[in-house]
Amino acid sequence: MQLAFALFKYFPFGGLQRDFLRIAGICQARGHRVRVYALSWQGTLPDGFELMRVPVKALANHRRYEKFADWMRRDLAERPADRLVGFNKMPGLDVYYCADPCYEEKARTLRSPMYRLSGRYRHFAAYERAVFAPRAKTEILMLSAVQQALYVRHYATPAARLHLLPPGIAADRRAPPDAARIRAGFRREFRLGDDDLLLLQVGSGFKTKGLDRSLRALAALPEALKRRARLIAIGQDEPKPFLSLARALGLADRVRILKGRDDIPRFLLGADLLLHPAYSENTGTVLLEAVVAGLPLIASAACGYAHYIEEAGAGRVLPQPFEQAAFDRLLAEALEDGQQRRRWRDSGLAWAERADIYSLHERAADIILRP
Repeated sequence: MQLAFALFKYFPFGGLQRDFLRIAGICQARGHRVRVYALSWQGTLPDGFELMRVPVKALANHRRYEKFADWMRRDLAERPADRLVGFNKMPGLDVYYCADPCYEEKARTLRSPMYRLSGRYRHFAAYERAVFAPRAKTEILMLSAVQQALYVRHYATPAARLHLLPPGIAADRRAPPDAARIRAGFRREFRLGDDDLLLLQVGSGFKTKGLDRSLRALAALPEALKRRARLIAIGQDEPKPFLSLARALGLADRVRILKGRDDIPRFLLGADLLLHPAYSENTGTVLLEAVVAGLPLIASAACGYAHYIEEAGAGRVLPQPFEQAAFDRLLAEALEDGQQRRRWRDSGLAWAERADIYSLHERAADIILRP
């Protein structure tokens, strides 16, 4: 078949983008042709992929997305595809990969009623309705049972069109046999002593991922713990506001913010605790990446995958609504208790051996390609 994949932006270190690449690659390996529509593309294009950079511009993002969908529709009329698979919401999709939380829920719970009078709201609400409305034909690949319930609440989407997928953790995230050697080398490289405590936060979109919450929790540590602790945050985002906050909190020498990179497994093995106190997170793949690497973690219940932390016994989940003081206390307790962190590590590694958390991309390809 000729498959068409649509996503607004591709860059190598986004979770949605990595999922798209793996799913499209599996479809190609099964003998199908891959065409990609995107507004922008950063990084290497896989062999055999046909890339269509959609040449549209607009002052507002939502107007640009409308022009993207119109341009793609015209191109597909001239060069049809057997399936159109979207990684962003838009009309006309055969399959939608649902990596984003329910927009209507956010608009009604996190915004004022006046927001729903805006052109931005009308655009995103209409594009979401085009995918999830009962009369739509789009098959939907769901990643979060929590978000699935919210979509059904707002749109009454038929259950037959909703396909809840297991997670899809890459094999290179699992702790290898020489994990101790890699950890030792990493800590030498970053000048970490045996008594130092490295906190790690990974994910593009520092505001949404709650980096400000992590910085405040680090600043609130008892002085003896704070002297031992360092934080490294990694992601594709503008670091300046968070570096300014770190300086204001007296953490300038305790915090590093790095751009997205492809050696995340080394950081997972070298750190002592992963922090992910997200404000909103459809899934949170990095949570499971930490579990399978043997890295204990603390995350907010806003993350769709947070329940796996409790199932694995690999860390702690902060209940909603989030309370900074509770996060501060929990971080201090976790850093103080090395034995507890080791129990979390061992429990997570044992759970990773038996859990179905690796097959998302293959299952997604099955649904995309089925007759």
